[in-house]
Amino acid sequence: MASLRDLGLSEYEARAYRALLSTGPTTAKELSRASDVPMGRIYDVLNSLEQYNLVRSQTASRPKKFVAVEPSTALDRLLDDKKRELEEMAEQYEEIVDQLSGELEAAEPVEEQFWTAAVGHEESVDLLLERLTTADERIVIVSTSLGPQFDITAIGTAVVEHLEEALDRGVAVDVLMTPELVAELPESVGERYKERLSPHPDFAVRTHEDISGTFNLIDGVEVCIQVPHPLTSDDTFAMIDLKDAEFAGEVYEAFEPRWAEAEPLSF
Repeated sequence: MASLRDLGLSEYEARAYRALLSTGPTTAKELSRASDVPMGRIYDVLNSLEQYNLVRSQTASRPKKFVAVEPSTALDRLLDDKKRELEEMAEQYEEIVDQLSGELEAAEPVEEQFWTAAVGHEESVDLLLERLTTADERIVIVSTSLGPQFDITAIGTAVVEHLEEALDRGVAVDVLMTPELVAELPESVGERYKERLSPHPDFAVRTHEDISGTFNLIDGVEVCIQVPHPLTSDDTFAMIDLKDAEFAGEVYEAFEPRWAEAEPLSF
């Protein structure tokens, strides 16, 4: 159940504000009784509520009286305060990330074979997106089936966004697919690629009859291999990520002549 405490008020502050809505203009002593906030704390609580701009005081009266601002105004003010806090926290975290990025990237990478696998469609997509984010030079996408990058849902959009970000940071993106797959692509997918990726000079799409399997080659040292579902070939069952420069080199050697022979495609 939602509470004023969720918006940053303490228990005593929430009690005092709610009580003020019921009592109308009242003194601190009367509010202490109505809200069950101890008299020894009521002035601190009222001062805090005034800082939040949730109460107004009538200083001309003796004793001093307090009144609550309207609930809609109070909630808007608390929400604005929370938004400001979140923006400040986001800026602080961004600064921390910037500092740590330089520190952590300064370490020498360990060049050795490593592989991992993700089972399940969502897990496979998460792994693919993670690996696309690491690309520094080139991403090669070879596809014979409707994988995540050609998904018509938000998943496909997320892949396109990651590819767009890669292009913006200077990574070349080459897509090689079969003509049969091109014919299967939904029109919305083609429009998405045309509007968001085609304008980039380092983005290219070609078709070739003689390709098999669906995989992503990243920076020539890493291969993400899509494993189709055994019952429905258009669904992704798993994603295997293999970081092995020698194997990736062999994959690229097989890809390169097909890319050279392939027909350019415009979405």
